[in-house]
Amino acid sequence: MEQTVAADTLLSVSGINTRFVTRQGLVRVLDDLSFTLSEGKITGLVGESGSGKSVTALSILRLIRPPGFISSGEIWFRDTDLLSLSDREMSSFRGGKIGMIFQQPRASLNPVFRIGDVLL
Repeated sequence: MEQTVAADTLLSVSGINTRFVTRQGLVRVLDDLSFTLSEGKITGLVGESGSGKSVTALSILRLIRPPGFISSGEIWFRDTDLLSLSDREMSSFRGGKIGMIFQQPRASLNPVFRIGDVLL
């Protein structure tokens, strides 16, 4: 299924629900999260510690591991439905078309390269 979005939409997250199974029961970490990112725009995700910023990024990249899981929603990168990709397809998609710089940038970034070269 192909989603109809604006021509400049790079990423569309719609109704994402990410849950974690704990001893106390199911924890709703992301609850009906929706947003779009436009190509060529700089966007920041801010919030208090524990507000779901990392879980949001990990959900988009499908890096949530058990006991966590995405229970529903849609994640589109341009015209690709990321939630419909197989694990193998998503693995090759990551790094080539979409990626994340984790909170410890020295582990992710080579200081020899300018940041613009890394991101583009």
